[in-house]
Amino acid sequence: MMKAIQKLKKHLITGSLTMALGLGAVASTAHAAEYNWRFANLYSRGTAFGEVYENFAKNIETMSNGRIKVQTLYAGEGVGSSGIFGSVKTGLITMGATFQSLNAGELPAGIVEIGLPGGTSDVAELSTLFHEKGWGPILERAYAEQGLVWLDPYIQPAVYVLTKEPINSIEDFKGLKIRAPGAYGKFLRNLGASPVSLSWSEIYTSLSTGVIDGSIGSNMIDHRDGNHVEVAKYMYPLPLAGAQVLPIIVNKSAWNKLPDDLKAIVKAATTAHAQEQMNKSKLWEAEAVADMQSKGLQWSPAASDADKLAWKNAGASLYDEYAAADKFSKELIDILRKEQM
Repeated sequence: MMKAIQKLKKHLITGSLTMALGLGAVASTAHAAEYNWRFANLYSRGTAFGEVYENFAKNIETMSNGRIKVQTLYAGEGVGSSGIFGSVKTGLITMGATFQSLNAGELPAGIVEIGLPGGTSDVAELSTLFHEKGWGPILERAYAEQGLVWLDPYIQPAVYVLTKEPINSIEDFKGLKIRAPGAYGKFLRNLGASPVSLSWSEIYTSLSTGVIDGSIGSNMIDHRDGNHVEVAKYMYPLPLAGAQVLPIIVNKSAWNKLPDDLKAIVKAATTAHAQEQMNKSKLWEAEAVADMQSKGLQWSPAASDADKLAWKNAGASLYDEYAAADKFSKELIDILRKEQM
């Protein structure tokens, strides 16, 4: 057990680490689980990110010395991607990795949290925004109003659009049905496309049957793991967003039942998870692009200066729109605007 904990120690980077490791190492014998949690994530079994979520669950068990048992539920196993948020709220699922764009009506601030189109790809900049510039406390309050505990978010790479036909100019987006929930959908609507909200597990079939003409993924790895290149071979070269920031959420009632030592352990394991997501996703993104290119992926032609300007303008109105959505969104965007001045 100590070897496992020492291995985790290399990855954990917050102040809660020392406390969590110490508390997790107190007992030298295995315990029956005091708490049994169900954890739903967005990915299918056998996918790269599905394994990262599985590691997260195992870390909680190891660091708690078995006091918390975590059952990992993958995409399609009882709870759909759009149902994770509500299921954690009601307590049907204890913990979830959610995609905020699928539940924009319930928590508008989540759309700002994930990253509006045109946002930075600088990981240090994003980390500062959440941990030093005030976004973290605002989001804690926003999720608390929903009966949820917001834990450290993790960062995934840039968001790109994959289409069945090449995009030779911005005009080609007009009339296309593209899977793009939340702010991404509104961005593409500004370019004349028709956004559709679908879970990740529905993308392949929807592309192959013509229900949609293209799709965003949370990142390049999503497109690779979903085998989307089999049914859509063209990637537009401009990213919708430089990165995506996603949270781990826990049912508030279940969280409040944990003693302080186990809360610290879950927080530390969440930080380790965020670090693993960031480290592996950088490597996997390059591998995913190479793999898809070997299967026929092509980049649409480079965007012209006029197209780049149209792309930029498509996101210009989103700040005002989302700031008006609710008080938490306004607080987040006020900070964002201040940082960008």
